[in-house]
Amino acid sequence: MIAFIRGEVWKTGADFVVVDTGDQGVKILCPASSANGMRVGDPVFLHTALVVREDSWTLYGFAEEAQCEMFDLVQTVSGIGPRIALGVVATLSPDEFAHAISSENLHALTSISGIGKKGASRMVLELKDKVMPISAGSLSSAHTRRDQGWRVSVGAGLASLGWTSREAEAAMDSVAQNFPDLIAVSDPDVSDLLKASLRSLDRS
Repeated sequence: MIAFIRGEVWKTGADFVVVDTGDQGVKILCPASSANGMRVGDPVFLHTALVVREDSWTLYGFAEEAQCEMFDLVQTVSGIGPRIALGVVATLSPDEFAHAISSENLHALTSISGIGKKGASRMVLELKDKVMPISAGSLSSAHTRRDQGWRVSVGAGLASLGWTSREAEAAMDSVAQNFPDLIAVSDPDVSDLLKASLRSLDRS
């Protein structure tokens, strides 16, 4: 799996960028907002997800790791493929998406291109135990944004391993209380936080 691409922008389009990695040019599909912000010659680093089909291999890229994880998570919903998942990332931030799912905000979800009311309801049903609830004021401070950011990523990781949202939330509360140094930094290490959460669950 290709986890990231680092290089120089060689070409841009409405929804893609070609990155010169030094010995090859890699075409990466990405949210239009990201593609529009890139210029030829700029250095670039993108978190990536590779989608393999019988007739194609397509690489999708995101500025933030949480966006890449959300892209993968959305595709676990029945009937949703990478194109709609890319639309989800382009429309909602990871925090906004998690809040929409946990609060069953169908209006926010149907604002995404390709998602109707039935699709939004199915998304809530299949993902509600895989995202952590976020308080209404979660976007009010940088500290809270950072805290909820790692919770979305770690919560998704625990859900993929079979833990319920209640178990995951309790584990992350324990980590936040016992390992404040892990989340005090500007860019918390999600892998370390996931390991700490799993250790907490093993002890319970």
